[in-house]
Amino acid sequence: MIPTNLRATYRLQLHAGFGFADAAGVVPYLARLGISHLYLSPILAARRGSPHGYDVIDPTRVNPELGGEDGFRALVATARSAGLGILLDIVPNHMAVGPENAWWQDVLAHGPTSRWAAAFDIDWHSEDPALAGRVLCPFLDRPYGEALAAGALTLEQEPVFGHGIRHHDTVFPLSPAGHRQVAADGLAAFDPATPDGRRRLHGVLERQNYRLAWWRSAGDAINWRRFFDVGELVSVRIEDPAVFDATHATILRLWGEGLLDGLRVDHVDGLADPEGYCRRLRAAMAEAAPGRPAWLLVEKILADGEPVPDAWQVDGTTGYDFMDEVGSLLHHPDGAGPLGRLWAARSGRPADFASEEVAARRQMLDRSFAAQLDGAVAALHRLACLDPATRDIARPAIRRCLAALLAHFPVYRTYVGTDGRSAADATAFARAAAAARRDLVRADHAVLDLVDGWLGGHAAPAGMEGAYRLAAARFQQLTAPVTAKSVEDTAFYRHGRLLSRNEVGSNPAIFARSTADFHARQATRAEQFPAALLATATHDHKRGEDVRARLAVLSEIPDEWAAAVAGWLPGGDTPSPGDALMLCQGIVGAWPLDLQADDRAGIARFADRLAAWQLKALREAKLATDWTVPDEAYEADAHAFLDRLLATPATVRALAAFARRIAAAGAVNGLAQMLLRLTAPGVPDTYQGTDFWDFSLVDPDNRRPVDYAQRAASLESRASPATLAGNWRDGRIKQAILARALALRAARPALFARGDYRPLAVTGPRADHVVAFARRTDDGTAVTVATRWPAKLVADDSLSIPASAWGDTRLLLPASERFYDVLTDRPFAGQDGWIAVADLLSTLPVALLRDRGPDF
Repeated sequence: MIPTNLRATYRLQLHAGFGFADAAGVVPYLARLGISHLYLSPILAARRGSPHGYDVIDPTRVNPELGGEDGFRALVATARSAGLGILLDIVPNHMAVGPENAWWQDVLAHGPTSRWAAAFDIDWHSEDPALAGRVLCPFLDRPYGEALAAGALTLEQEPVFGHGIRHHDTVFPLSPAGHRQVAADGLAAFDPATPDGRRRLHGVLERQNYRLAWWRSAGDAINWRRFFDVGELVSVRIEDPAVFDATHATILRLWGEGLLDGLRVDHVDGLADPEGYCRRLRAAMAEAAPGRPAWLLVEKILADGEPVPDAWQVDGTTGYDFMDEVGSLLHHPDGAGPLGRLWAARSGRPADFASEEVAARRQMLDRSFAAQLDGAVAALHRLACLDPATRDIARPAIRRCLAALLAHFPVYRTYVGTDGRSAADATAFARAAAAARRDLVRADHAVLDLVDGWLGGHAAPAGMEGAYRLAAARFQQLTAPVTAKSVEDTAFYRHGRLLSRNEVGSNPAIFARSTADFHARQATRAEQFPAALLATATHDHKRGEDVRARLAVLSEIPDEWAAAVAGWLPGGDTPSPGDALMLCQGIVGAWPLDLQADDRAGIARFADRLAAWQLKALREAKLATDWTVPDEAYEADAHAFLDRLLATPATVRALAAFARRIAAAGAVNGLAQMLLRLTAPGVPDTYQGTDFWDFSLVDPDNRRPVDYAQRAASLESRASPATLAGNWRDGRIKQAILARALALRAARPALFARGDYRPLAVTGPRADHVVAFARRTDDGTAVTVATRWPAKLVADDSLSIPASAWGDTRLLLPASERFYDVLTDRPFAGQDGWIAVADLLSTLPVALLRDRGPDF
């Protein structure tokens, strides 16, 4: 069961500067807008100053920086009084390490005997003698020996554990034995300023339950699982019932008291057993509040055609799949070839994304996940040693085969149990194994077959279930972070055919999809997951929804784009031609609608935002520079190139003119994208601030403060979208369409919650430029019509499309009914059911029709 009032969510990013009281202040505006549920980022205690809340340090408390539990209760009361529910983001996969995390500090102090030792995914039985029974702490800013010699490690009194080792702002607690030694020798005996003091200090450190190390050693040596490759986040063993209970007690208490209406599970693929976790969570919610409808969503990146398993008992995903579907719908397939050739010619890199992805996977395995790969190899080698027939299989051979599989793995992960694989998992493995076989020498093919079998190709033999389960878990918890870091955080920043397709949840290799494909996917969602979220912007997106909508226009005019770029980019190697071409896409895609070429102050502010994006993009690409060992000279030269580009008047005018050239078509795409999100099967989510145009870049740019007072004042005017079309650049038209669509959802809740999905026929010369569908139930019909591929339809700087552009393009309305466009306040009736698109879209490039229901 799901909440009966479920209509639309609005995502708020909470932090110390925008806490519960601030969120409560936004509630009246969101209620008037038509939102039914606040969608909150994590609220449990996180590290001081956390900008996002995903670095939880204490899952038993509501974050005091946000206002604490009292503040949260006050927010809920305000939301309830306005008729709004609460969807909450939770983080079961990981916690932040460091002195603020009492559980982590206790593990460092007491090692395997700590009450929290089982809470974190630590390999206490490392085959490295230096780490057996110890935790590697790769947090030093230099190699251990240098830190010790430089006095960067000091022994001092510490309020919780008595004494601790300080390294800058981090304190590592001593074990009980360490305290006894300090008490016996005296604190002064460990003064790092003297050779004897350093020797004694080293002796103490060598007997601790942790081993201090240089941060750069983490990828090769770490013996605990991190969140991706983030050294400050440790994975939690949520599969342990005691750990589940301890980490979920507060969330379930708030749920049981009726303060929450749904949960959004972050990074479900990081868990050892996603199915088991989801089922346990749903059961726990039912036990805490018997009979209450529970809305349960998972953050899950789906590969093309990959289903969400029914056995998980969830209501769907958080909407990355829809973001990909609507994005690919708006791209013209004819642009793929020319833009790919332009990219390859200018950058010297592959035109196809697959080649870039495989190279990135291999690099990230070596650089960031070597230790985790070794853990998976060790688990498989134990299996090999259990059988006399395979005990001679050596670890290096298993490692080669695993690396080859991971280089080609087509999904984030599989969900293999001791009984073997599902059909979907078997397909994924078969694809990966076939590609791996081509990479491996023939001598390794037999080992690859064995590895394939151990990882679920056949059921576990009796008595070996535990070993099989461990091997599968180690492998499956490796594929997800390798994919995320290799694809989203590396290859996306290397492949620049068209950046609008390099988005979380998308596969850049799939450049465009047909309307038939889009319709089929929406019909499937209506049948299987009608309460899934529909997103077109998130806190994790690479670029704002309207940046992507504008860049999609380039797929329609690739030759015009190529000619423009040739005039902007001189020869030279700094930055690389590929980096320069991606920068140009970033500039025209994010160019503010009100920015004039002669506005030097505005250009400077825009340049600052672009520079922050540029630095992150260069480091994420890991080609000329990276986060580990930055090439500051290259970065400075790249920044200087950006400054020169935006300081050259002729170039700035050309960039501004091109941005203006595609702005109206981009806005048409943006409105189409939004209306499809608001009316397709599922629950539309609006990310904070995107009720106006969203030309944000990657975080933290997409988490900038939102001017809610401006939005509230705009909404109060109650202007119709049609009257705002002439001044579309100020963003109010987007908000007005959002409000009217949400009003229709409120008036017809059953229609959008349970209505079926029917594609509508379009004929005529511009039929491919229209996407249209009907939602129907016994008590009503709604029709969505949106313009597609608008570059050659819009005239000048207007959103209006001339009738001549449509020609005799016609749309078949369902059942010859009379309709009313809620966006333009115009009635429509077809002739034998058919209506001219030129008439229907004469005022706006989108339409939302309703039939003559009781609320007409």
